[in-house]
This record gives sequence, structure tokens and C-alpha cells, in this order.
Amino acid sequence: MNRRTFIASTLAASAFRPLVAADAALAAEVAHKEIWRRFIDKYGIMIDFADMDGNVSLPTPEECKAGKPNALGWWAPIENGAMFNGLYMDAAVNRWKRTKSDEDATKARKLMEGLLLLNSISEVKGFVGRGVTTDGKSHYPMGSNDQSSPWFLGLWRYYDSGLATETEKARITKHLVDTADAIVAMKWAMPAEQPFGRRGGFSGFSFDSAPRMLLVCKVLHAVTGDEKWHKMYQSALAERGGKENKTRLEICEHGMVFEYAKYHTWTSCTCVSAVRVLWEMEKDETIRAAYAKGLQASADLAFKSLPMAQQFDNADKSYFEMDWRVMNKDWKPQQTEQEAQDLAHVQLKNFMKLAPRRGKETAFVREPTAAAWVVTLAPDAALLKQRRAEVEKVISHYDYTKLYYSQFFWVDAAWERLLQLNHD
Repeated sequence: MNRRTFIASTLAASAFRPLVAADAALAAEVAHKEIWRRFIDKYGIMIDFADMDGNVSLPTPEECKAGKPNALGWWAPIENGAMFNGLYMDAAVNRWKRTKSDEDATKARKLMEGLLLLNSISEVKGFVGRGVTTDGKSHYPMGSNDQSSPWFLGLWRYYDSGLATETEKARITKHLVDTADAIVAMKWAMPAEQPFGRRGGFSGFSFDSAPRMLLVCKVLHAVTGDEKWHKMYQSALAERGGKENKTRLEICEHGMVFEYAKYHTWTSCTCVSAVRVLWEMEKDETIRAAYAKGLQASADLAFKSLPMAQQFDNADKSYFEMDWRVMNKDWKPQQTEQEAQDLAHVQLKNFMKLAPRRGKETAFVREPTAAAWVVTLAPDAALLKQRRAEVEKVISHYDYTKLYYSQFFWVDAAWERLLQLNHD
């Protein structure tokens, strides 16, 4: 019996006996190995999906230029590189802090280089790409706020980890400054290539927006020492807006909200993780307490998603269509962001009929694993210890060697944070 078969059989067996910490430890290590075996490309960027041997057909430069399957890159294998790299850095640096191994240092550094590459592939200032294709440069013309704020977060995590060299810090600082300046110049909109120009932004007054602006200001002040960023941060904290006319600090204090779907921890975790960084960096105890309250409220909401993991059947044989190009039958040229979104939604509806496995992994793997990480981001260690068994139950549930999507990487981050409880 080879190691892969042994791991799979061990995970399967765990479904028939009480879970113990060893199960979660084994499962987390399998998840970590699968991410690095199958889902990190040669440029250090996480891809969205691959087969069990790590094979995937990337879009060609010509397809990216034409916007196939769509100009957003939605449902393509290079859809979420900046987002996933940035978020996964939390796991990478915490693992390195625990092991201090050269191997783990190399992995964190590879993710950092991937993030810098995604900010170096366009002539548009401030552009953060989703991923690169076969030539290491070609990409889709639109990023998003979901891609850009984790980009800032991931680079800060690496910068602040103790792993970054002075040369790396200087490189990271230049990328952060140039990108932030470009975003501010566009009134906090995300730069995109023509004909689109921009897509999304950080200036709104909702939980899926407010923490992003605050994160950028706080991080930029930390890496540059420029007082302008602190003034912008203070102004952004107190500014009011939105339907409820709340300040951004009040929005952060309220915590995660599901606004456009019944559950979407997997996207809102980008903002919960931003609040976690803000809580770590903040010196004002009143503001810090507000962030802590928002983190706990977010963890409480995410905790409700954890049981969804048990709805995923590891023995499920539903078909997964690796050939994402089947969506091109619905393709048409797009000149606006709305046209690209409308096309993408039509494509997904039809693709789900061809690939029922996709829906099962996104519903019952992506959501509860992201939620598990959010639960561990709350700073109340005593409460997290009470919830530890439920988080471990999620981590232990899956056979990671049989998942097509990389969107289980959150369990690696959740496990590293659970390990920190052992030292509290």
C-alpha cells in the first residue's frame, strides 16, 4: 500500500470512529501536501482546479486576450490566483514560524513572488491580475476587490513574518506603494485594462468593502511611515455612508454579513482576515476592541456553516468536466464589465449541468472550510478552544486526494491557528 492509498484509507476509516486530534493533524498535512503537489503553478500562483495528477489545461494567451470563456476569467483555472495566494499566506507564514524549516520558508517565498508577479504583468498602474497562463504573463483584463485586498494582505503577512529580507521588504514596499497610489488616484476603484477600465473598489460602506480600505491605509503607513496614510486611515474610520449611515469602524465591529447569497464565507473571509490584521496592528484599545467584536461576530456566523462539511460524500462519483472550454459555446465578445458578468452567469448555469461535481465541492467543501478558518481568526482563545473539536471535524472530514478544486486550502490555515492554541 503506497502513502497516498494509506492516507485515503485512513481518512475513510475516520468516518466510522470518534474523531481525535490525530485525525485532524493527518488530514491537515494531506491537505497541505495536495495543495503543493497539484495546485501551485510554476510561477508560485495557486490555480483553481486540477485533476488528481495535477494536470490542467491553462487558457492560451489568445484566449485571455479574447476573453474566453469570459473577460473576468470566471470558471477558468486561473480565476483566483491573487485572492488565494494572499489568503493562503496566512497558513504559509504560520507554518514557517512553527517549523522554521527551509522548505516552509521556500514555500512562503514562492507565494510572495507569485503575488509580485501578478502586479507586474500589465502596463496599467495598480493592476493586480488573477493569474497567468502558459507564457507566464498573459492574463484576463479584469481583477477585482476580492483579488486585490488579499494581495495587500498576503504581502503584508510575508513582510511582517520575520522571513522577509531587507531586499524583499524594499521590493514589496514599492509594489504596495505604487498599487495603493494608483487605487487612491482612481477614488479607490480597482484598475482594469481596456476596454473595461476599472472593476469594483474599496470605497463602499458594507462589510465586504469597508475593511479593505482600512487595511490598505494601515499597511501602507506601517511600511512607509508616511503620515498621509495614517490620516487617511483615521478619516476612513470615521466616515459614514451606506443605507444605515454607519462608520467604517461600526461596520467592522458588526462583522461579516451574508448579503448576496445564503452563505458566502469563502468571499467574505477576505474582509474578516483584513479585520484580523487591523486588530493585530491597532494601538488604540477602543478601536482594537471594536475589531475584536467584529471578529467574534464573524466567527459566530461562520460557525453555523461548519456542519455543511458533513454533507459532502467522499465516495461521490459525480462527473467533473475538466474541459472548461465547453463554456465557449456560449461565448460572445464583451465590451463592458456587465456584459462579461452576464455571459459568465449563463456559462456557469450550463456548466453546472455538465459538471455536477463542481456544485458539490463549492457548496460542501469551499464554504465550510473557509468558515473553519474564519472561526480561528477570532482572538478569544478560550472560546476557540471550546469550538476546536468542531473545526477539527471539518478538517478531518475530507479525502483531499480526491478533490478537484483547490478551495479547501483554508483548512491548512485553520490548522496552523489551532496549533497556536497549544502554546496559549
